[in-house]
Amino acid sequence: MARKVGVLGSLVWDVIHGRDPAQGTVEEWGGIAYALAAMDAALPDDWEIVPLIKVGHDRTRPAAAFLRTLTHVAPTARFLEVPVLNNMVELRYSSAERRCERMAGGVPGWTWPELGPMVADLDALYVNFISGFEMCLGTAQALRAGFAGPIYADLHSLFLGMRHDGVRTLQPLADVGSWFSCFDFVQLNEEEMRQLGDEPLALSAEVLRAGVALLSVTLGARGVAYVADGRFTGLADLPRTAAPGAAATVRSALVPGVAVEALDPTGCGDAFGATACARLLAGDDIETALAAANRAAARNATIRGAGGLAAHLRGALVTL
Repeated sequence: MARKVGVLGSLVWDVIHGRDPAQGTVEEWGGIAYALAAMDAALPDDWEIVPLIKVGHDRTRPAAAFLRTLTHVAPTARFLEVPVLNNMVELRYSSAERRCERMAGGVPGWTWPELGPMVADLDALYVNFISGFEMCLGTAQALRAGFAGPIYADLHSLFLGMRHDGVRTLQPLADVGSWFSCFDFVQLNEEEMRQLGDEPLALSAEVLRAGVALLSVTLGARGVAYVADGRFTGLADLPRTAAPGAAATVRSALVPGVAVEALDPTGCGDAFGATACARLLAGDDIETALAAANRAAARNATIRGAGGLAAHLRGALVTL
């Protein structure tokens, strides 16, 4: 029987300005669509994807069509339709790696009474805070207490506040230790790490004390820096490293990125995290999994949109 990984996040309709001046405005699926595509490409054949994703009623049919393009999705899997407008994000690029985000839509987050029955038969979870409102801290804590499998979390939009006009702005994360204690693997980018303070070594130690086995900090084209509990080399070690407390030893390193001629940076962090999670589930050690994630992020940057991404990551020729 295939093992199952739940993928929790927000499916977003992206409206993109300035990515390619010759193209004008582009509209396409974004958000968790990038992670779903990357997970589909990186999972071994004995794993299935179970989406834990709410979709607004206005995008239900195209969302279902996107889901049918993936090959590792469980046969009975579907998105959960909710009676609100789906999340939409307007992206305005000022450079290849800098953009302004404005979000609209009203897809609600998960409560534990909703989520608990849906994770009962899963073997692992990948959580990506695309909107930052996928669940509150109380739900995350209930999830950690009620789910025994490994949980990989990209904390991305937990570090984004939202102004009255929908523009997202970086902000520090409250209750940092409590959030970290909910997950086995945590992913941040460089700017998010800076929101935690100016002492990366002290911060890394705090993360490991909270019970995180592996902290990955993505650095764009430079690759990824990681800090890990010294007892953790792969998924088989996780039960020994899951309890909060100071790690006896710590491992850290930089896994270099892959040089490519980038066409579009949108979704690179999502492709990275989903691939890293998939390869850890497949049994790869830390650096092998993160190197594969770097390659996926770099390859993601050479294509626009998530529509043909899974095939593109597998090496197929994709025409969009």
